[in-house]
Amino acid sequence: MPLFDLARNALFALDPETAHGLSIAALKSGLVPACRLAPDARLQVKVAGLSFPNPVGLAAGYDKNAEVPAPILRLGFGFTEVGTLTPKPQAGNPRPRIFRLVEDEGIINRLGFNNEGHAAAHARLSALRSGGIVGVNIGANKDSADRIADYVAGIHRFAALAAYFTVNISSPNTPGLRDLQARESLAALLTAVLAARDEEAVRIGRSVPVFLKIAPDLTEEGMDDIADEVLSHALDGLIVSNTTLARTGLKTVALAGEAGGLSGTPLFARSTAVLARMRKRIGEGLPIIAAGGVSSAETALEKIRAGADLVQVYSCMVYRGPGLAADIVRGLSAEMQRSGVQSIGEYKSSNLEKWAAYTLSI
Repeated sequence: MPLFDLARNALFALDPETAHGLSIAALKSGLVPACRLAPDARLQVKVAGLSFPNPVGLAAGYDKNAEVPAPILRLGFGFTEVGTLTPKPQAGNPRPRIFRLVEDEGIINRLGFNNEGHAAAHARLSALRSGGIVGVNIGANKDSADRIADYVAGIHRFAALAAYFTVNISSPNTPGLRDLQARESLAALLTAVLAARDEEAVRIGRSVPVFLKIAPDLTEEGMDDIADEVLSHALDGLIVSNTTLARTGLKTVALAGEAGGLSGTPLFARSTAVLARMRKRIGEGLPIIAAGGVSSAETALEKIRAGADLVQVYSCMVYRGPGLAADIVRGLSAEMQRSGVQSIGEYKSSNLEKWAAYTLSI
């Protein structure tokens, strides 16, 4: 958007969290104009019983407290995801905790699931009247005595409001959270979460899809274990991936040592390689939402070619502006027009072997 081009320097002069708060306020107030997109049936994707108008979504982390899902959808997104939400409000880690790596178009964050808790988000989502697919990303409080119980609480609290759930066990900013990716812990978590989902299905009359969000820093053995557990439970899909602890090849050396998860353009190759590896492990039937470094129609399409059904953006929007989703959607339509492709799904996994063979460096 031209307005973003004018505002970017001013926004980048501010602390990243302050700039983020201003962007939420701008969406709330209507200062950010909607993006008018002509419907394109070739972009429609059916995943886990849901019909997505286009495959481009906003990842969790931006609208942590479910403040602006409707304005986000008006930017051209086919879906959006709120959270991560924990049962109790929590402040997260001390500031500063977000760092822009401008030369790399990357972000390092160590926020630590800062959010206002289930009650505040539930009230906002209950008041939401506009249509559209809004997923709910659930997590555990840092001080929780029973983290699995926190995820179960999220299922029960939001089942009637969520289009789908994302079980986030892959943030590097809550100590010990990624331990839930270990096989025995993951089996216990999935069993409890899916049992809660099935209980709620009886109450609300529909089964809410559940996705598992994994890290991009898994070993081959770790990917094997996750694939086995995912396939042995009635899970609806994966989100690949969360932020990375790797710092390979960064230009912004002064900030590379900051603790936290790295996202944005530097995450693209690693997350796409893990996506392809997981696609090979789980087969073509189970849906995968791809996240990590999606900055253009070309990178979105490459995620699909590596095995994704849907894609999510977030960090790259910091650098490309609120028009990024609409730009990607228009670009995908234009590419299909040039290629004579009748459905975006025709591209799926066409570059699977290339990305599955990509070398993952630390």
